[in-house]
Amino acid sequence: MEQQVRVGFAFCGSFCTFSPALKALERVHARYGDVTPIVSESSASTDTRFGAARGFMTEMERICGKPVIDSIAKVEPIGPKGLLDVLVICPCTGNTLAKLANGITDTAVTMAAKAHLRNGRPVVLCPATNDGLAASAKNIGLLLDKKNLYFVPFRQDDPVKKPTSLVADFSKVEDAVDAALAGKQLQPVLLGPTV
Repeated sequence: MEQQVRVGFAFCGSFCTFSPALKALERVHARYGDVTPIVSESSASTDTRFGAARGFMTEMERICGKPVIDSIAKVEPIGPKGLLDVLVICPCTGNTLAKLANGITDTAVTMAAKAHLRNGRPVVLCPATNDGLAASAKNIGLLLDKKNLYFVPFRQDDPVKKPTSLVADFSKVEDAVDAALAGKQLQPVLLGPTV
């Protein structure tokens, strides 16, 4: 453990990326030590072909040594009590990107972001969305220009079969957190194709 930083690590419903997100959570916990797991309501209640919701939450709790926060009411104190130094949303869906870009607060994750941002502290977004170069593109553009919002560098994950899909490089989550804590965007934010 390098330093004690209070991290919130929030999962949204990009279920196919939960496995790399859990690995990122492990690395963030190893680096910072104090990590609070947060899940959107859909993540808390939806079983998919990628696994059972309860199983993912049990693993988050094992890694962090804390219960998962899974409701708007439970995350609201993050702001008034200043509970976090940085909030990571990993994975961050196109739906959540749209809500953040347009000030919509109707999930535990968007409330965590709103509560945390009121304190002028960094939020790190780790996008995973099939419409990143389509409907979500304008929201990504808006968020890239907002104060205290930072991105984990991202790329097209399958330009041939899914030409509008963008996914962050989950191996860069902790470096993006370090940069955000220093008030900087990890560069380059737009990555080339994998080889």
